[in-house]
Amino acid sequence: MSITVNVQEAKTRLSELLRRVEDGEDVVIARAGKPIARIQAAAPRQRDLEAPLLPELPPISTNSLFEPMTEHELSAWEQNSSGDPLAETA
Repeated sequence: MSITVNVQEAKTRLSELLRRVEDGEDVVIARAGKPIARIQAAAPRQRDLEAPLLPELPPISTNSLFEPMTEHELSAWEQNSSGDPLAETA
């Protein structure tokens, strides 16, 4: 995504524009509406893999993700699986 600003606006808002570039945006600087320069990040932004993608959700234990389902959980999961081509037919 990129935004276009004129030279005077770029001079006035340079710090803000640089923050936006750090966040992954490109900034095009124009003179009289004609693009003359582009500001883009020197290096791609690295995502912090320790930070949660959805911080509003509580963390899930990775141990519980790999535990087998109980019979009750499995039957609840498969309860509405009509049309399953692998389901046994009577």
